[in-house]
Amino acid sequence: MNVDRTVRVTKRFHFEMAHALRCHDGLCAHIHGHSYVLDVTLAGMPLEEDGHPKNGMVIDFSELKALVNQAVVRDFDHWLLLHEGDRGQWAEGADASGLFGRTRFTPWQPSCENVLLDIVERLQRALPDTAMLHAVRLQETATSWAEWGGGGAGRQ
Repeated sequence: MNVDRTVRVTKRFHFEMAHALRCHDGLCAHIHGHSYVLDVTLAGMPLEEDGHPKNGMVIDFSELKALVNQAVVRDFDHWLLLHEGDRGQWAEGADASGLFGRTRFTPWQPSCENVLLDIVERLQRALPDTAMLHAVRLQETATSWAEWGGGGAGRQ
């Protein structure tokens, strides 16, 4: 009996980020922060090449770590994410190199769902062709998260 040799590998990441939801009708309209947990799952076939340093792996976890840190974590960790429509409320003369130096305005509502989709796009651009992005999960609080992929979704 032949076994499907496709394997899913997952690595977990942590970052801190603040945001505010434009026009929101609750507390999330105000700047607040979260300790995010990001799970990135790739699917692929383990390399079968005797003597190769990556033999038996879909991707080396250290390579996945470097890739996600470069494509995602460095651009979100300790940043403040706001909708570009809120730029007018920005403090007059705010020092872009000091207290507000890690603020980014986006054309989309910085909800957990939209941050997740931005992360998925970043990962799809950064991944090697040998691995397919299978699922991404972004946990915003201990009891709330958004997920992408899983049931057949992947690199397109």
